[in-house]
Amino acid sequence: MSSLTIRPFERRDQAAAKTLILEGLVEHWGALDPTLNPDLDDIATTYAEGRFLTAWQGKRLVGTGAILPEAGAEGTARVVRMSVARGCRRQGIGRALLDALCATARKVGYRRLVLETTATWHGVIDFYEIYGFRALGVREGNMHFEMDL
Repeated sequence: MSSLTIRPFERRDQAAAKTLILEGLVEHWGALDPTLNPDLDDIATTYAEGRFLTAWQGKRLVGTGAILPEAGAEGTARVVRMSVARGCRRQGIGRALLDALCATARKVGYRRLVLETTATWHGVIDFYEIYGFRALGVREGNMHFEMDL
């Protein structure tokens, strides 16, 4: 992996972050309903109560990931918007982002992380299990995970 910098989202990252995430969704689903991702229209505002991180190789955005407080679950944050650019996967970028999200969550005071991903995305499921997340089962087509910090 070439030099990787992970830093908090800045407003100037808006277009690049939205594009990277939406391109990943199109790659997985083959099509995209633009109405299903309104959180990406103003990332700074949507994720103001959480932390949204960006991963850069030089001036190229290669990954994103965020945590948000989990409603109704004190001390728990939800991992969302994990995305690594096509052609940059399997280089440790996702792991580095998740490491940074876990460190951020601990620093903020969270004791537990939860997340979900599509139940048919076996490579992604393997990634989270290898990282240390425990699978909780499938609900509504999504595999749910948890991990104590």
